[in-house]
Amino acid sequence: MLATFPPLRRASLVLAALAASGAQAQTVPELQALAAREQPALMKTLQQLVEIESGSSDRQGLDRIAGVIAQRLRDLGGQVQLIDPDKTIAEPSADAGDGPAKVGQIVRASFKGASTNGKRLMLIAHMDTVYQRGGLKQQPFRIEGNRAYGLGIADDKQGIATILHLLAMLKSVGFKDYGEITVLINGDEEIGSPGSHALITQLGGEHDAVLSFEGGGGPTTPDTVRLATSGIASVDLRVKGRSSHAGAAPEKGVNALYEMAHQILQARDLSDPKAGKHLNWTMAKAGSVRNAIPAEAVANGDARADRLADFDGMEAELRKRIQNKLLPDSEVTMTFERRRPPLQATDASRALAARLKAMADEQKLELVVRDRPTGGGTDAAYAALSTKAPVVEGLGVRGFGAHSSDSEYVVVDAIAPKLALVTRLVMAIGSGKAP
Repeated sequence: MLATFPPLRRASLVLAALAASGAQAQTVPELQALAAREQPALMKTLQQLVEIESGSSDRQGLDRIAGVIAQRLRDLGGQVQLIDPDKTIAEPSADAGDGPAKVGQIVRASFKGASTNGKRLMLIAHMDTVYQRGGLKQQPFRIEGNRAYGLGIADDKQGIATILHLLAMLKSVGFKDYGEITVLINGDEEIGSPGSHALITQLGGEHDAVLSFEGGGGPTTPDTVRLATSGIASVDLRVKGRSSHAGAAPEKGVNALYEMAHQILQARDLSDPKAGKHLNWTMAKAGSVRNAIPAEAVANGDARADRLADFDGMEAELRKRIQNKLLPDSEVTMTFERRRPPLQATDASRALAARLKAMADEQKLELVVRDRPTGGGTDAAYAALSTKAPVVEGLGVRGFGAHSSDSEYVVVDAIAPKLALVTRLVMAIGSGKAP
């Protein structure tokens, strides 16, 4: 009777029977069939998440989406906590930088396995976006061909949806051959994770593997996972001069804008792309009116590095150079803040990535493993600070247009293959069949 059904339908029926009996489906075709059946539900989850505006400074929206995610995790059998960083962190991080005074909650869920010798895994994603409230009207959730559009859909609501439906797949096949799965969804990633990075670092050291679900490649490229990302720092340069009338007595002033221009120009050669070091001046402001010599000037720079030590060298060189002033009577000060650490590839992460690549090959899914940074940062780097266990980034769905106001989307037909792959990866790690 079963043989009369098409192959995909036949595999789905077998999988349903296995789930009903409490058996664990392990074969690639069975999990691929389940992922294909799970995709429509995942798309509905994406719509639900996208239609909740959750910018990093929108505490009302962040509270709402945190509540939705928390309930979904409870429904899947998790023990869930909603953590408010403002109430649990004694001293807020200086890394808050450009962020709001109050950051979003953290959703933490724990799923206990049935294996006393099973591995502990942590799955991370973030629910905050870079968009301001009201943007949903310009970019509502919609599906056009092979693209699903929406604010924050690629960065990183697809990551949340992938985790939720990965867990749903494990539940449907009765897979419990792991020690514990921890899910951590934060609401401050886009501003440097000032309220959540300490917890991410702590938990990273308590697990046998950390999997991060930022987007997994572009729309026309193969699926891509990353073992290394850039560290991020901010540079704030301030010049204090002396104001004077620009027409009647400019010589009595000390032009802070002139001095700032000099400082920026003499620091323009500190980037070394081949070594993964970048310093770009991105914002500047001086003066308040046209007809007065400006007494103050401020400039901000974005620094990136592949190694923490490179930030030390960059800061030391900047401090040396600001002593060379164009206007001796000006005062020049600098603040150099290390925001997000770099993630560096390790033997452990390379071994796990090799296993993942072999699993992708079994699915006939092209997968690229990158072990050199390309300029972006990640919360996975915080997790790596306190562990020698493998940390892998980019396990989410391929997409495009992160941080754009009208073109952010994920690739629809990339969802099911990636969902099957990451589910298999979690099963392999949990049961000790992967490094």
